[in-house]
Parts: sequence; structure tokens; C-alpha cells
Amino acid sequence: MKLHPLWAEYPTLQTELKATRTLMESSIKLTNKEVEQAILTMIESGGKLLRPAYQLLFATFGPDQNRDKAIAIAASIELLHTATLIHDDIVDEAEVRRGTSSIRAHFGNATAVYAGDYLFVSCFKLMSAYASSLKSLQLHSNSMEKILNGELGQMDHRYHYTITVEEYLETISGKTAELFALSCGIGAIESGTSERFAKKASDIGMAIGMAFQIIDDSLDYSQKEQVLGKPVLNDVKQGVYSLPLIISLNQAPERLLPLLMKQNAMTIEDQQQIWEIVQEQNGVKQAYSYAEQYTKKALKLIASLPETPAKTQLTTLTKTILNRHN
Repeated sequence: MKLHPLWAEYPTLQTELKATRTLMESSIKLTNKEVEQAILTMIESGGKLLRPAYQLLFATFGPDQNRDKAIAIAASIELLHTATLIHDDIVDEAEVRRGTSSIRAHFGNATAVYAGDYLFVSCFKLMSAYASSLKSLQLHSNSMEKILNGELGQMDHRYHYTITVEEYLETISGKTAELFALSCGIGAIESGTSERFAKKASDIGMAIGMAFQIIDDSLDYSQKEQVLGKPVLNDVKQGVYSLPLIISLNQAPERLLPLLMKQNAMTIEDQQQIWEIVQEQNGVKQAYSYAEQYTKKALKLIASLPETPAKTQLTTLTKTILNRHN
């Protein structure tokens, strides 16, 4: 079993993440073996397992540490993340996910919907079997609601040419950052920390998730498709506008609007022109300034945590993923 090279620097965490993935795989049991294999292939196809990693690290801060429980909850979180990715691909009509054919492209939308639904069920089965309190299940449910509201918010803003930076930030706070917040918060809660500590953990995850998504969106304007493993600027054609474009659109509407209004008729040449305008308007650089603010917030909160090996790893890991190039 191969994990992302990132985890070579974290041997203990690497071992626990391998156990997390093994548990995820063993929880997938479908009578339709072809779809089962497609889900397993997606699980194995290169996700970084960042959310489970944060959950596992925060699970070491409380007095009630339980490795089996921490790994099970980490697995449930990544199953939830995988389910949202499958459903994302349906909405976006994506052909590729993590460098390979998406489940909806391979099997069609109907099968992909059921595959995503199955992962939601698997996620809650693990949570209900291992969570020590209804508080954790409630937190999990509330987070799912916020994630889905974030997805719906993104749909509402499709081809919304006057979308503001604030609307974008609100969308990604649910769509992406909420799952990071859940990972950190539930790790703390389930290890027996105080609610105050768990709230701080959740705030750390929220700040990390916000910076992570802004950087991810910015990479669309600075990396090639082969590096990212997804079609560059495909979101723009689908009417999903990220921060570098939103900033540039506010500065040069007369240049960008005619291109964006082509919608699905947009050509590769149009996309290239959009990319060039964003560069000229310094959209990426300005977007990164927002990411830097969230990164500083996360690191400041982490600095206030008790001095433990996990704190050191949290600092290093957060600096690594928020200064990434792919």
C-alpha cells in the first residue's frame, strides 16, 4: 500500500494512515463487484489523506486516547470526503479524478450517485460504532449539512458574473473548510479534551481549510493539467469562479465578461485568454494574500497548543501543505 510521499517524514502518522486506508477498504462490500472495485480504485488512487491526518493528530491531546477509535473516525471522515468528491464529479460532469477516469465517467451518473450514497452510509456506520457520545454524531451531522449547503451555494453562484469575494469565501467555508474543521474538532472531542479546546481545534481546521482551498484554486492558474491531475480551468467553463478570477473580474470586467458569457461554448483559446488576463491582473498573487492571512491564523492558534510531539507535527504539516505547488 503506497501513501503520498508527504507522510515519509511522519513515520507514526504514516502507520496510522495505512491502518486508516485498510479500514476504509474493508468497509466497502458491495454485491456489484465492478462498482466496488471502482470505489476501491478511487480510494487507492492518490488522495493525500490530510483530513484523517489532522484528526489523528488532534486525537492525541486528550486523556482518553484510543488508537482503534481514532483510526475508525479518521476512516469515516475520509469516506465522507470521498463521497463528496464522487457527487462533485456528477455535478461538474468531470471525466477525471486523481489522474484516472471518474466513477461517473466510467459507470454513468446513476451508478455514481449510488456509490456516493453508499460511502455516506459507510461513514455513519463507522461513526456510530466508535463515537463515544451523541455530541460527536451531532457534530458530524451538522458538518455534513454545512458541506452540502456549501455545495448548493456553489451551484447558486454558477455563471454569477457579479460574485463577490465574500460570497466565494462563504462557499468554500462550507464546501471545503468545514471538513477540515470537523476533522480537528472531532479528534479533540473524542480524545476527551474540553469543549473549549475542541472549539480551538475546529477553528484551526477551518483556517487551514480556507487557506487550502484558496491555494488549490490558485494552482489552476499556475500549474499544468498533468501536474494537477484535473482539467485546468474546467471549472470556469462550468461557471464556477474561484478567487483569482473573481479578483481579476472586478478589475477588468470589460475584458473577462465577453469570454465568461460564452459559458459552455468557451473554447480552449478562450480559456487560455482568461488565464493570461488573470496573470496580468495579478489575480493569483492577490488570492495568495488571502491564503496567507488564514495560514497565519492557523499557525498562531497552533502555537497556543500544549507542547507535545503532535503540536510540532501540526506546525510542520500545516506549513508544508499551505506552501505547496501541487
